[in-house]
Amino acid sequence: MKISTLFRVQDRAIRALHLTWIAFFITFYVWFNMAPLASSMLAANDWLTRDDIKLFAIANVALTIPARILVGLALDKYGPRRVFSILMVVMAVPTLFFAFGDTKMQLFVSRLIMSSVGAGFVVGIHMTALWFKPRDIGFAEGFYAGWGNFGSAAAALTIPTIALNVFGGDDGWRYAIAMSGIIMAAYGVFYWFAITDGPNPDTHKKAKGSALEVSTYKDLALLVIFTVPLIGILSILIYRVQMMGYIDGFVATICYASIATLVVYQVWQVLRTNLPILRKGVPEDDKYPFSSVAALNTTYFANFGAELAVVSMLPMFFQETWGLTAVVAGLIAASFAFINLVARPMGGLVSDRMGNRRFVMLSYMLGIAIGFALMGLLNSEWPLIIAVAITIACSFFVQGAEGATFGIIPSIKRRVTGQIAGMAGAYGNVGAVFYLFIFTFVDTQTFFFIIATGALISWIVCFFWLKEPEGGFDEEYVLSSVDHAIAAEAVRKKEAEAELALIFEGSEKVALAEKGNGLTVTARFKDLDDLKTALARLGPNGSQQPAE
Repeated sequence: MKISTLFRVQDRAIRALHLTWIAFFITFYVWFNMAPLASSMLAANDWLTRDDIKLFAIANVALTIPARILVGLALDKYGPRRVFSILMVVMAVPTLFFAFGDTKMQLFVSRLIMSSVGAGFVVGIHMTALWFKPRDIGFAEGFYAGWGNFGSAAAALTIPTIALNVFGGDDGWRYAIAMSGIIMAAYGVFYWFAITDGPNPDTHKKAKGSALEVSTYKDLALLVIFTVPLIGILSILIYRVQMMGYIDGFVATICYASIATLVVYQVWQVLRTNLPILRKGVPEDDKYPFSSVAALNTTYFANFGAELAVVSMLPMFFQETWGLTAVVAGLIAASFAFINLVARPMGGLVSDRMGNRRFVMLSYMLGIAIGFALMGLLNSEWPLIIAVAITIACSFFVQGAEGATFGIIPSIKRRVTGQIAGMAGAYGNVGAVFYLFIFTFVDTQTFFFIIATGALISWIVCFFWLKEPEGGFDEEYVLSSVDHAIAAEAVRKKEAEAELALIFEGSEKVALAEKGNGLTVTARFKDLDDLKTALARLGPNGSQQPAE
């Protein structure tokens, strides 16, 4: 795939790519619409403090973690078109509640719920994988992620101007945030009708489990281990909320107990889904290495987690270290996000062109470790231009690694791409929450060294666990005998529904669904007369025998 291909909008796949990155862009614009307006919020509301804003910032990434897991499950069951559209429409509601909230608790709760909009990223990853071939998936995913992720920078650049100059007044920030939510909801409705789940009706293959499927008992144990932090990391948020006086010890205990219960439930779902599969035996051609998924979880923890954490503290670092104004420091720090436009697509493109996605991933993670180690050495004695150059170079590796991560994911196991993308994406937010929490206890230089260490650990994990995906550069994705069986079952289901439609002629809709260990037939009629007519055709005097 060439860069010039991006301008061929008459191509359905390219058009789907543009429609999807715009959806992602809007969700990230809404997700990060608070930080640029923090000063306006404080000036307009004397009942808010800087500590409240810091708490809202953590809340803004907290529920993204479980949301990405749940969205990953929904993707493999319902398809990305439905999930993305519904997510955008539903998340507009807490956006409006936040925009017009008049108490700290209302702002906190609405921002916490709003954090789920960050799950939009993994939806587009799955949609893009349905439209593009393995040989092109790296660049396609990188372009989608890089340009969509720019929504956060776009919010920083434009939403203060909209609040101050378009709306103005003390409530300008409220109307600016509300407007972003309304636009997101409108695009969600448009997206529903503008796109399909892949080029063909049967492109989307549905997974049946309520948790990620694995191939061996060893992989099952590894999945359980990697499941615990996804929910357990929320205990950090509870600790911060309690320390700031939003909740007392009793409520905190209930919250900790709830988190523990959710962890146990999630582990139970993993066991409930996989133990019957493993007892029955997984066909050899359906097996995949979960160790690769685990390795990519660590890469996204170390790259996207670091990006979210660093972006939140970089302006202050430059301002205080080199005595810059807030505006100049903000512009320099914004370069970290601007690089997304080039670095992520480049990471995916390099992954496509090199012919070895594992090697590219290892190279980028090593670059991150070196880059943040150099940033840890920076102080006021370093020339500012050198510091900026190191920051940009580090950002290039961070975001290139993000593109390389999702250049690998679609080729690991086609049937559960949504769940794998959801899990890896969630680990990015686990990394952000973890690093932001650590930052409250250490100075800036130590913080950069800790992030560098995290990247180095991820490099070691990838070196031993990450496998080159099978068929990663082929014309089509590798499908197993189980995948073909699922596709054949879907065809038989459609045929059965067509036959039922003939039997229940006169009904508005006939549907066949799996319920428990059997099948349920649903037929909808306009009125009782139509139902009696259909039953008469099935009766002893009709042309068909009674249904059982």
